[in-house]
Amino acid sequence: MKLIRFGKTGKEKPGVELPNGKRLDVSGFGSDYDEIFFGSGGINKLRGWLSQHQDTCPQISNDERMGSPIGRPSKIICVGLNYAKHAQESGMEVPSEPVLFFKASSAIVGPNDDVILPKNSKKSDWEVELAIVIGAKASYVNEANAMDHVAGYVLHNDISEREYQLERLGQWVKGKSCDTFAPLGPYLVTTDEIKDPHNLHLWLKLNGETMQDSNTSDLIFGLPKLISYISEFMTLLPGDVISTGTPFGVGLGLDPQMYLKAGDLMELGIEGLGVSRQKVITH
Repeated sequence: MKLIRFGKTGKEKPGVELPNGKRLDVSGFGSDYDEIFFGSGGINKLRGWLSQHQDTCPQISNDERMGSPIGRPSKIICVGLNYAKHAQESGMEVPSEPVLFFKASSAIVGPNDDVILPKNSKKSDWEVELAIVIGAKASYVNEANAMDHVAGYVLHNDISEREYQLERLGQWVKGKSCDTFAPLGPYLVTTDEIKDPHNLHLWLKLNGETMQDSNTSDLIFGLPKLISYISEFMTLLPGDVISTGTPFGVGLGLDPQMYLKAGDLMELGIEGLGVSRQKVITH
């Protein structure tokens, strides 16, 4: 099942996209896609509700804005340097254990919303990533059971301001959390529709030119490892997002380096998870 949210910013309603591409408003189900929804078996309940009410659900116009497919989660945990070639292009060693950092949930926007360069930004960069959405509370879970805690997967563009991230004092979070720096979607795809999340083609184009082109088979730390590892340090709540890292091809790794500027268009996608597009603008 593909979960979507649509409507004006801050007033999004829940919907689903059917296999034929038709989008249905499921507001009548009575729940947004948030911590309560995921933590109470909402996906299975929605399936059951749809079996009875699908024919009476209003169809969503193609002109409607698409929002993030999940309501604002309690946290976004990101994994750095999780593709060997990306670590190499960043001038950093391949990590011996997952590198974790936070991204503010206030950075979340819809899949096709504009990305706004922060004031005085000099080095804003692109990063296509596979993100996991947690479906059940996870604390000290083992790898064998880790995937039982996953609700589904979503496309994420982990926009990063490299000067803020790497040249300013403190942790990476400053370069990751600017407003609009977390486009999610177009939809959350439930686990039953993704046969193998460790074998998905992912790519990103900038102004029509392919910059990133890789496969999740190149992940250094796989999804069960990441979920288990992170759950040692914090409780993962339903709806939380884990972004699993980006492959090589970011602006930081180019020679000469290249960064986003007003007017640029990013297009990115992951096999089975759809495509998103963001225009770059300034304040």
